[in-house]
Amino acid sequence: MAKAFLLVQLLLLALSFLALSSHGEELAAAVTSDAVSPVRPPAASPTHHHHPGHHHAHAPVPTPMAHPPPHPPVHPPAHPPAHPPMGPMSRRFIAVQGVVYCKSCKYSGVETLLGATPLLGAVVKLECNNTKYRPTVQTAKTDKNGYFFLMAPKTITTFAFHKCKASLASSPLPTCRLPSPLHGGAAGAVLRPEKPALIDNLPYMVFNVGPFAFEPQCKP
Repeated sequence: MAKAFLLVQLLLLALSFLALSSHGEELAAAVTSDAVSPVRPPAASPTHHHHPGHHHAHAPVPTPMAHPPPHPPVHPPAHPPAHPPMGPMSRRFIAVQGVVYCKSCKYSGVETLLGATPLLGAVVKLECNNTKYRPTVQTAKTDKNGYFFLMAPKTITTFAFHKCKASLASSPLPTCRLPSPLHGGAAGAVLRPEKPALIDNLPYMVFNVGPFAFEPQCKP
């Protein structure tokens, strides 16, 4: 009887020991779990640190153009045509042409042809002083347009044209008869070569003078 009671006591003691042992293991596991899993603070979102007074300038990105503007054509600089100096003339006969006007009373005494009208029947003379021959004079009259054309004597050629001058000789109008100094009409104008021409199957050089004019006699 005493042995049976002792066995019961030992069995209860063993069960108590097992229970305590199991509870200790659970407590140790809980402590270990708390130690292994540390608490981490929530991850902070990245922030932009702004430095006062400092700006990051970004160059704008140009958008591609669908059609680039065409480049204007490049033109070489324009130069006026250069007229080469006239070479020595071949020997030709001389012809002279020009126009004669009667000036307006509004511009009397002024070297201008504003308001002037062509003069019919005015006489123009050509004087040439050739060293081989005596001085020669050739005259011509103007038409209704004031135009005249005269030919020098055939003793005068282009080799001596610089010794010739054209001037006004007379006017058909009593109220417009004073030769104007315009373009050398009063003192004599030098001849300006214009172009070669064939007249009566002979070689001529046509020269220009004037235009000439007569001054009107205007009432005050």
